[in-house]
Amino acid sequence: MDKYGLIGYPLGHSFSISYFNEKFESEGIDAVYENFEIPQIEDVKEIIDSNPDLKGLNVTIPYKQQVLKYIKELSPEAKAIGAVNVIRIEHKGNKTVLKGFNSDVIGFTKSIEPILNTYHKKALILGTGGAAKAVQYGLQSLGIETLFVSRTKKKNAITYEEVTADIVREYNVIVNCTPVGMYPHIDECPKLPYEAMDSHTLLYDLLYNPDETKFLRLGAERGATVKNGLEMLLLQAFVSWEIWNGEEENYL
Repeated sequence: MDKYGLIGYPLGHSFSISYFNEKFESEGIDAVYENFEIPQIEDVKEIIDSNPDLKGLNVTIPYKQQVLKYIKELSPEAKAIGAVNVIRIEHKGNKTVLKGFNSDVIGFTKSIEPILNTYHKKALILGTGGAAKAVQYGLQSLGIETLFVSRTKKKNAITYEEVTADIVREYNVIVNCTPVGMYPHIDECPKLPYEAMDSHTLLYDLLYNPDETKFLRLGAERGATVKNGLEMLLLQAFVSWEIWNGEEENYL
């Protein structure tokens, strides 16, 4: 039986394990998906060595960047972003080769593109981690100028205190790549001048629990177009399955 899984720490509730095991059962696929909660990235070697049937892994926080040292070959997106969230595992005799991909870019780009309009030319990206870098890569591939927003002073980023009403009107696409507002902290939202938003504003939240975060609700109340990260998640799962099943040339 083929095996797939997710590495991260902590894992808690995982969308992937329920999605893939339901897929395997409904489609009669002889495979299983497991969660591998590992307290340090070095443990990934033991996971791979002790599971010879393991064909692929998803990677989540905090290992998307740390896992790079174990990857033999990277897709262009993964290399440019410096983060991997899908690994294809190939067993060649006694040798195990890991190939790294980033499905954040594909999932996000395909998800946001249909709701972009001609007046969406600049975007604020809330957060500066691996997911934020993937979002930047995706937006730039769509011809949109980007600017990071960080809680602290960082190179090539502004702080939340520096986000004025004029900036929100100019950078009218805003993507939340932070965990702020995620269940159970549903009363929290990024500190922004929401009063400056209108029907030309597009808010995209990578979070999908709750369905409508406070960030999205405050924007929608002012006429903004809003979307959560559920479709992105589903697209990422589809891409993972393609990569694991030998269609990785589409993403290299």
